[in-house]
This record gives sequence, structure tokens and C-alpha cells, in this order.
Amino acid sequence: MKQKIVIQLSISCDKHRSKALTLASRAAGVTSMAITGAARDQLEVVSDGVDPVCLVSCLRKKLGHTHVIKVEEVKKPEEKKKDEPKPAMPVPVYPPAYYYQPSYYHHQYQPPHMVVCEEQPNNWRTM
Repeated sequence: MKQKIVIQLSISCDKHRSKALTLASRAAGVTSMAITGAARDQLEVVSDGVDPVCLVSCLRKKLGHTHVIKVEEVKKPEEKKKDEPKPAMPVPVYPPAYYYQPSYYHHQYQPPHMVVCEEQPNNWRTM
């Protein structure tokens, strides 16, 4: 269960604020933290399974006076996409198949002509 813990701190300088953030980040299960409030004296921690009393006692040992302002459950925001119906997948439209008309001039393969040469012997006498 995620919870949001707001802790009042009695700090006045940036050094103590960074120290408070460091101590809060060491706790197991802390997902986010921030310094909030008008005087920047509140530590807001979002965690999953962190005991707020143990976190405050740890901060008291190191920083001094601290106390818990509120602890509330973090709810997931309602998703509107689940309520709305999903649009249907568009059906692809294919163009009609193209048929090529047969050619009027049908060229048939003809092998090259065979040429036969007969050699005649040089027994002709020329006068």
C-alpha cells in the first residue's frame, strides 16, 4: 500500500533540509520525497510500507523536533481510457489487382541459325 507521509520539521537552513532528505532516502521503500510548505519546513515522503513512527524517530535523533502532520493512502488516478470503448481496428483496403493485357506481338524464342561450312580442299588449279 502506497502512502504519503507529511512530517513537520523544525529546521531553518538548507544544510539541515538536505540532511533530512538524505535520512528519508535511506529508509527502505521510499519512492519519492520533497520539501514542501510555505516556510519549507515540511518533508513529504511517498513510500510503500515505511513505518511513519520509525521514520520520525530517526529524524528526531539527527535533526531535533519533528512530528507527523498526516498520513494518507495514495490512490491511483482513475484512467479514463478504460471506461471509453476502444475504436475498432480499421480494415485495410487493398487496390484491385492489376491484370496486364496480353501483348499483340508474341515473340517466340528462336535459336540462332546453324551455319555449316564445308571446306573444300585446295586441289583446284588455277590457270
